[in-house]
Amino acid sequence: MAEIKDPENTLLMETTKGKVVIELLPDLAPGHVGRIKELTREGAYDGVVFHRVIDGFMAQTGDVRYGKSDGKAFDPSRAGMGGSDKPDLKAEFSNANHGRGTCSMARAQNPNSANSQFFICFDDASFLNRQYSVWGQVVEGMEHVDKIKRGEPVQDPDKIISMRVAADAA
Repeated sequence: MAEIKDPENTLLMETTKGKVVIELLPDLAPGHVGRIKELTREGAYDGVVFHRVIDGFMAQTGDVRYGKSDGKAFDPSRAGMGGSDKPDLKAEFSNANHGRGTCSMARAQNPNSANSQFFICFDDASFLNRQYSVWGQVVEGMEHVDKIKRGEPVQDPDKIISMRVAADAA
């Protein structure tokens, strides 16, 4: 594993396909980074499926309400329709490019509707620039993201086994 420069702003995401390291970008989206870290520290992302995965585009996850494959609330037909019990976030759009490995918040039509769901870009998705809040960048393990099962919805989806802020990982 590469050296972690800022453990407080690094996520360690263990997926069913392997470990992914994400560098958080608080200068770009402080509110979104704060929410991701808050939910991560609550264990909210543990067991959450990748419910929408489009080849050549992105892998979406983070529905902490309906997307936990090991929880009682899991309903594959509803995964992707929920968020968290926290209020939606105000958009923090930037000039950051949605390139390979970019982590950005999913949202509904309202720009201020991001909550807990996010996606990781497989390839260039610059058509999303200045319309979605970029909060992180995969710095290691993108080959594991590439292996996540595709689908809308995904049959027998891959999931986040655990997600931790590196500063908290023993």
